Amino acid sequence: MKVHHIGYIVDNMENSIKEFEGLGFKILQKNQYDEIRDINICFIENGGIIIELVQPKTKESVIYKMAGKYKNMPYHICYETDDMDRDIERLKQRGYMVIQKPERAPAINNSKVVFLMHLDMGIIELLEKNKGVYV
Repeated sequence: MKVHHIGYIVDNMENSIKEFEGLGFKILQKNQYDEIRDINICFIENGGIIIELVQPKTKESVIYKMAGKYKNMPYHICYETDDMDRDIERLKQRGYMVIQKPERAPAINNSKVVFLMHLDMGIIELLEKNKGVYV
């Protein structure tokens, strides 16, 4: 599977954007609210590497506890998939567990995403490729 982006949890979106810009990153998609996960998202890029900056909006956010514990750090790798159901089953056979069911992702052109966890790998995200343009 091809890597699409690295998810990076941030404590302060604006400060993190400034720091990444100082390292040569450019904004691909400005800060956008994902109401499904209760997070703010900004996509940035440098040399073909895309990072998704993710900040919890409220205490109900799916990453609120993680953000409080780790503040600023990478926390998932997102892979593109042509067949989400097939790849979920293949990953389950390798010991991955679905931790957030497949749902649309407002910040990625409403493409479907799913989050999985493996004890030896951590969190990964699968992004269903669609025919439209997405970050």
